[in-house]
Amino acid sequence: MSKQALCPCGSGVYLVDCCGCYIAGMAAQTAEQLMRSRYTAYAIKNEAYLLATWHLRTRPRFLDEDEAKWLGLKIVKHQQQDDTHAVVEFIARYKISGRAYRLHEISQFVFEEGRWFYLDGVLR
Repeated sequence: MSKQALCPCGSGVYLVDCCGCYIAGMAAQTAEQLMRSRYTAYAIKNEAYLLATWHLRTRPRFLDEDEAKWLGLKIVKHQQQDDTHAVVEFIARYKISGRAYRLHEISQFVFEEGRWFYLDGVLR
């Protein structure tokens, strides 16, 4: 990861000082931090991190590889439901073969063994 690259999550902070530290192994302290780092992992095509942060109960064996170019992330809402559950609503923009798409999802996160995990999401 280049020290000069801004984080794809849109924080305005350098990647190594933002989502890069979570992708490198630091535990995200909130579900929103995990959501942002997962978006970044999609943007930089880090399948290992995406699978490692996906809850075992819902984790796929592998991810479909596509040629999506991720363009931006907007966090609509982050709600801590209790000590071990949180919801993050987000909108992610991307392009595939020059065509623009928008992913609007309400994602469920669980906190287990000192780490947040993505559980599942509902498309809006």
